[in-house]
Amino acid sequence: MSTLTAPVTTVTPLLITGTGVLSSAGQGLGTLQPSLSSGDAPRADLSQISDDLPPIALQAVADLNAEEYLGGKGIRHLDRTTKLALVACARALAGLPVPLTDHDKPRTGVVIGTSTGSIRSSSEFSRDTLVQEKPYLVRANLFPNSVMNCCAGQIAIRSKLRGVNATIAGGRLSSLNAIRYARNAIAGGHVDRALVGGVEELCPQSAWGWHLSKALSGEAAVGEGCAVFMVERPEDAAAAGRPALAQVLACEVSSAGAGVHHVSLAAALTQCVERALRRSEVSADQVSAVSLGCSGHVGLERIEERGVRGALGALPDRTLRITQRLGETFSASGSLQLAALLAAWQEEPGKDEVALVTSVGTEGNVGCLVVRSPSAPLSD
Repeated sequence: MSTLTAPVTTVTPLLITGTGVLSSAGQGLGTLQPSLSSGDAPRADLSQISDDLPPIALQAVADLNAEEYLGGKGIRHLDRTTKLALVACARALAGLPVPLTDHDKPRTGVVIGTSTGSIRSSSEFSRDTLVQEKPYLVRANLFPNSVMNCCAGQIAIRSKLRGVNATIAGGRLSSLNAIRYARNAIAGGHVDRALVGGVEELCPQSAWGWHLSKALSGEAAVGEGCAVFMVERPEDAAAAGRPALAQVLACEVSSAGAGVHHVSLAAALTQCVERALRRSEVSADQVSAVSLGCSGHVGLERIEERGVRGALGALPDRTLRITQRLGETFSASGSLQLAALLAAWQEEPGKDEVALVTSVGTEGNVGCLVVRSPSAPLSD
């Protein structure tokens, strides 16, 4: 029984018409499902990232060849975060069944979720200001990488997308916050469509942070990845001739406050899920899949499952836990959770399914995305 009593306004669905996915499973949506099923994944050469990584399980994107997608000009000094996102966006745009036109690009936005941008770039640049000889002989050409919105800016510049350009930093919920932001930008008429998603790089700074904090359970790896989606209104997608890969029904985020008790945090997620379902005009018994974001995280895993059970009564038979296969991808986790659902639906064409993407952050944030498989009819 729902715990919500206040009226909730409904929202018009958006369609996902394109994807670009990079993960430790490989490149492209088609690599996800086999890897999630079998656990097999290409082995990345971690020495290309750093020789100073902690002695824990690590999962990186193998064979990241940015030149293949971006050409050789101007990418020498880009950091790994920006390269991951640029390649994912290039794949998403190239994979559209009907490409964007020059008329479309001024009305196409970019919204990227990230934890801190490239923590490696910002920390190494900051360190140089302390250890290099005065007058601070830092490498000026690395400064752009230390700015959080470098990644979203590069995407817009290289793809000539001149709509809303935003970087959303929301910790583990960065991807869900980005999708909600993109939805509001489209609903408000600021853009007609958006490339939206999340990115997280594997680097010594974040890997050592996870290792020393002991926030992950023993078997959980530290990973990386990026998933971006082209989202647009159904009428615009139909006019352009781009079919739907999925429908985005609602995306809700909220905060229970820092330091809140785990029972209250689970209750906050329950209310968030209930609110998202009501905005979607979907009942709890219609949900038959959930993609969880906190598997492998000490404490949060049980809170997330408790929160989802509070809204649905039980976890659905199809419950995806991508962290077990892709590693902890933090700010990219919400996007990769969504990508895992799309990959599963590609293996089962015609399946009518409503699914949730959920997440919980240690700072008290909770989020829920409601998506529907492409075979289902659109709401009026």
